[in-house]
Amino acid sequence: MPILLFLIDTSASMNQRTDLGTSYLDIAKGAVELFLKLRARDPASRGDRYMLVTYDEPPYCIKAGWKENHATFMSELKNLQASGLTTLGQALRSSFDLLNLNRLISGIDNYGQGRNPFFLEPSILITITDGNKLTSTAGVQEELHLPLNSPLPGSELTKEPFRWDQRLFALVLRLPGLASTEPEHLGSVPTDESAITQMCEVTGGRSYCVRTQRMLNQCLESLVQKIQSGVVINFEKTGPDPLPVGEDGLTDSSRPSNSFAAQPWHSCHKLIYVRPNSKTGVPVGHWPIPESFWPDQNLPSLPPRTSHPVVRFSCVDCEPMVIDKLPFDKYELEPSPLTQYILERKSPHTCWQVFVTSSGKYNELGYPFGYLKASTTLTCVNLFVMPYNYPVLLPLLDDLFKVHKLKPNLKWRQAFDSYLKTLPPYYLLPLKKALRMMGAPNLISDNLDCGLSYSVISYLKKLSQQTKLESERILASVGKKPPQEIGIKVKNHSGGGVSFTHSKNFRKLLKEIIGESAPRLTELNTKEFAGFQVGLLNKDLKPQTYRNAYDIPRRGLLDQLTRMRSNLLKTHKFIVGQDEDSLHSVPVAQMGNYQEYLKTLASPLREIDPDQPKRLHTFGNPFKQDKKGMMIDEADEFVAGPQNKVKRPGEPNSPLSSKRRRNVTVIPDVHEEKRENGQIPPDGFLSKSAPPELMNMAGDGIPHHHQLDSLSDDFTSLRKDGLIHKPGTHALLGGGKHCSVSVDDRKASVTPTLGTVPNTLQITPAMAQGINADIKHQLMKEVRKFGRKYERIFILLEEVQGSLAVKKQFVEFTIKEAARFKRRVLIQYLEKVLEKIDSHHHLNNVNHINRRSSC
Repeated sequence: MPILLFLIDTSASMNQRTDLGTSYLDIAKGAVELFLKLRARDPASRGDRYMLVTYDEPPYCIKAGWKENHATFMSELKNLQASGLTTLGQALRSSFDLLNLNRLISGIDNYGQGRNPFFLEPSILITITDGNKLTSTAGVQEELHLPLNSPLPGSELTKEPFRWDQRLFALVLRLPGLASTEPEHLGSVPTDESAITQMCEVTGGRSYCVRTQRMLNQCLESLVQKIQSGVVINFEKTGPDPLPVGEDGLTDSSRPSNSFAAQPWHSCHKLIYVRPNSKTGVPVGHWPIPESFWPDQNLPSLPPRTSHPVVRFSCVDCEPMVIDKLPFDKYELEPSPLTQYILERKSPHTCWQVFVTSSGKYNELGYPFGYLKASTTLTCVNLFVMPYNYPVLLPLLDDLFKVHKLKPNLKWRQAFDSYLKTLPPYYLLPLKKALRMMGAPNLISDNLDCGLSYSVISYLKKLSQQTKLESERILASVGKKPPQEIGIKVKNHSGGGVSFTHSKNFRKLLKEIIGESAPRLTELNTKEFAGFQVGLLNKDLKPQTYRNAYDIPRRGLLDQLTRMRSNLLKTHKFIVGQDEDSLHSVPVAQMGNYQEYLKTLASPLREIDPDQPKRLHTFGNPFKQDKKGMMIDEADEFVAGPQNKVKRPGEPNSPLSSKRRRNVTVIPDVHEEKRENGQIPPDGFLSKSAPPELMNMAGDGIPHHHQLDSLSDDFTSLRKDGLIHKPGTHALLGGGKHCSVSVDDRKASVTPTLGTVPNTLQITPAMAQGINADIKHQLMKEVRKFGRKYERIFILLEEVQGSLAVKKQFVEFTIKEAARFKRRVLIQYLEKVLEKIDSHHHLNNVNHINRRSSC
C-alpha cells in the first residue's frame, strides 16, 4: 500500500494572487484534489494512505496522519490558511519522521542484517510551494538545511532522514500575477532552480517549475505515473570501461575506450522496481543486498548506513550462472544512462557482476552477490540478486546433485565449509531455506548466528519500545490547534461614543418586546431599505403552497402541524420517481470524497480466463452441445479446450529438449523467460491418489496439519520401477519405466502403457484428457463459492489423471484461481501441501535418472 504525503506551503507568501485572481494556496488545494481524482482511476488506489503536513511548528504541522480517514484529510485541506514563515527544512524533517514512525516497530529496515528490497513501504512525498526565500526566526536562509536533531528514536542508525523507498517531488508554483501575451510553450516541464531541487534529486525524485495551469495538470499526470513500488540504489562503476562493441554485437579491440573520462552511466541514482507477487499481492524475495560492513560479535554498536546502498558493477563480461531450482530475485531497473548503455551493447547473453564494498571479511571490494543483465528482447535491464559469492556456491551445489547424488564426500564438505566462512552471517538462514526447497540434506547447523552482539540486539529492542511511545505521542497531537496568544485585545474607540444601552432605538425595542408599546410601521426607517414594502394580508388571494404560520386559524393548527411534519421528514413522496432530497444536498466538503465513494463500488471483474472453454451460441436450440467434447466409441478421440495453441518462436518440438535444458549451469534465453519470481517450479509432486480418510475435513472444510502430513507421505509411495504403490493394498496404480535416448541418435522415446489394475477400467489418454477438462471446470466453480468448504476441491485434485507434472499444473491452476477471488486460507493450505511434497520430489528425479541410465 503506497503512502502519499502532501506537504503544503502555508507561509504568508502563499497568499499572493495569480492572473486569475486565485491565491497560490487555492491552487495548491485544487492540485491535491485533482491528483486524488487522477489517482482514483487506478484500482490499486483503494489501498492508498494519505497524509497532510504544513509549515506549522511540530507536532501541530501534522494535519492528517495514520489514523485519519479521507474525510478528515479533505476537511483539513480545505481549512488551511496561509500565515507564518517559510520553514521548509523543519517541515521536511517532520514529514520524514512521520513516514518513519513505524519502521523500527515493524523491522522493515533490518539494521545489520542486510537490505531486503522486498521489505519496503513505498512512499511519495509531494510538496507544493512558491519557491521563495527560506525564512525562519533567525533570518533568511540561502540553502535548505534539515534539522539534525529528531525526536524519533533510532534516527542515528541512518545518515539521512529519508529511506530508500521514499522519494520527494516538488511542485514549485511560478504563475504570474498578470496574464502573459506570449504563446505557451508545450513540452516537458523543466526543473526549478530553488533550493528544494537538490533535495528532490537526492531522494530519487525531481522538481517541476510550474508557470501555467496547463503545466500544473501535466505535472500531476506525471506524478500519478511515478507511484511505483521500488527502492532507490546508487550504481557506480568499478574497474576499467568495457571494450567497445561493433555493429555485429562483438567486442572491437581496435576502437579506443575512454576509461578515464567520466561518463553519465558511470554513476546512476535510480529506482529498481519491486513488483508484488501475482498470487499474494505483496513482494516476495529470497536474498538481501549485503551490508557495507562485516557483522561481528565485538561491535559495540551498529555503524550508521546510508539511505541508498552503493552497488558497484564491474564491466567484465561474465556468463549468467544459475542452477536448477535455486531461487533468485530479479528486479527491473528504471530507465537511466546506465540501462541505455547496456542495451546499446546488444549483449543479452553476458552480464556484469555487482558488489558492495567492505561486505566481505577478507576482501575489500567484497564478493559478487548478483549481476546486471539485459533482457533477451533488449527492452530493459534487470538486476539479478543471487546468494553471496554465488560463483563458488553454484558449482558446489551442481556437484552435490549430479556427481555426489546428495551424498557429499569429505572433500566436498571441506570446500562447502570454506565457502561458509566467506558468507556474512545473515545469509545463513536464507541459504538454509533455499537448500531445503531444493531437496538437499541439512548442510548448515541449526544454531545460526546473526553476527550481532548482545548489546546491539538489546539496543534495537529498546528502540522499538521507545518508538511505540513516540508514535502514540505524535499521533495524539494530530489535529490539535497550536496554542493561541494569551491576553485580551481591546479596541480603542476614539470620540467617546454613547453606550448601546443608552441608545434611543434600543430602549424603544425593549419596550416593544415587553409589551409596553406596540410597533408602528410609521416609525420604520424607510431610507434604510429603499424599495422594500411590507405585504399585507389579502383575503381575496388563493392560499399558496407555503403559507404564513400566523394566518392559520386556531382550529387548523393540529392538521397543519401534521402536514408540516410530513413535509419536513419526507415520509412519503408526492411525485413518482422523485429522488431523496439528501442526494441533492451533499455538503461541499463531501463532494470531493472520492475514496469513500470508491469503497461503495463493486469490485472490478477479473480478466477472462483463457483456459476456460468458450460458451457456445444456443440460437434456436438451448440444449446444443459441443460434439467434440463427447466420448465417441468408433474413434478414440477427445478434444479438450482450444486446439489453436500458438507455438513460441524457437520452441522445440521434441519433449526431450525441455528435459535436457533443466540441468544446464548457464542460463539459456528461453529458460530465463519461464522463471517467475526467481523460482523454477518442480516437475511434479501430486500422487495418483490419496487415502479417503484425508478428506475428513474440519468444520470449516480445511485439512489439519496431520492430515497434510499424511497426504504428503502418500505422495512418496513411488517404487523404483515407476509404479505407484498405495499403502494397505497390493495394487499398482502406475505404469512401467520411461526409457529415452538422445535426439542425435534419431530415436523416439519409448513410453510403455499404463499397467492394468485388477477389476478396474483402463483409462485411455483420450479419456484422461476429458476427465481433466471436466475437473478443471468444476474446480473453477468450487473456488468461486463463498465460504471455507474446501473438501470438494481436494477431492477433485485427487481425481486428476496423468503424470505428476499434470497434477502439479492443476494445483497451480487452483492456487491462481483462489488468488483471483482472494481465498487466502485456501492458498495457504495448498502452499503447505507443496512445501511438504517438495522435500520428496528430488527422490523421484533421482529414480528417473537411474531409469534413463539403465536404458
